[in-house]
Amino acid sequence: MERLIAIIGPTAVGKTKVSIDLAKRFDTEIVSGDSMLVYKGMDIGTAKPNMAERNGIIHHMIDILDPTQEFSVADFQTIAGKHIIDINQRENIPILAGGTGLYVKALLEGYQFNTPSASTELRSKFESLAGKFGNVYVHNLLEQVDHENALRLHPNDLRRVIRALEVYYVSGSPFQQCKETDNGHLMYDAVVIGLTMNRNQLYQRINQRVELMFEQGLVTEVEQLMQSGVPINAQAMQGIGYKEIISYLGGETDLFTAITRIKQASRHFAKRQLTWYRKMRYIVWFNIDEFSCYDDMMESIYNYIAGKFWIKSK
Repeated sequence: MERLIAIIGPTAVGKTKVSIDLAKRFDTEIVSGDSMLVYKGMDIGTAKPNMAERNGIIHHMIDILDPTQEFSVADFQTIAGKHIIDINQRENIPILAGGTGLYVKALLEGYQFNTPSASTELRSKFESLAGKFGNVYVHNLLEQVDHENALRLHPNDLRRVIRALEVYYVSGSPFQQCKETDNGHLMYDAVVIGLTMNRNQLYQRINQRVELMFEQGLVTEVEQLMQSGVPINAQAMQGIGYKEIISYLGGETDLFTAITRIKQASRHFAKRQLTWYRKMRYIVWFNIDEFSCYDDMMESIYNYIAGKFWIKSK
């Protein structure tokens, strides 16, 4: 079994810095587990670490696709898995940094996906319902038959909501129904570290991050993506922060409302992430609030990982 260190937790909790600092100390490479970081030119809205922040650490699964391309959990599982094998073969322990809950769980537990073929008739039906009654109506239909995916998907992510409904009615099973190797059994010799903190403090950090995104030029980033020919209904443009700015640029809302909606959607996303991670009982949680300083927390995390892998402490 390949060795793996995973650093996960809700958005804005500080996974990027922890992962990079650990990578420096273990002299290894990072595999991003974030479904949005794969897209080129989508930097601000995804909180993608820039080259200075990466501090010389090799990052895989970042900037590998154009925003017009689609990317699935099965794609992630395949490509990320190859990087993990490659890094292990070079006698290093890769660090899986952060990520989308389903993507990380699928990778760690070795999900096997059997997605049925598309149904144009069903898709047209649900698109028509969305046009007539709204996205929330269609999302509620998904909630009735596939609670887990409804929890994971935002009502405005209409393409994926419809695809989940389509799969359910074609196959009779929830979207991305999978065969696991065992109940929660890991495919890797892995240490999975979860970062958490006080909910109110986390929400404050999320709000501050969103404000920083606007200061850094999020609106300009979205404008440039649209001007470069990226369709507003592209998968990449459905991410939090992008769809709200598209509404603003289209005159559907004002800037203050767009900012407020991004903050709210990001907080809800963090809540959904925590709900998802509760299913992963192998996570070892570190509460940031319980440490007097960042260095103390890092020393504790490092020592835990080093002990698991019998690495001599530096």
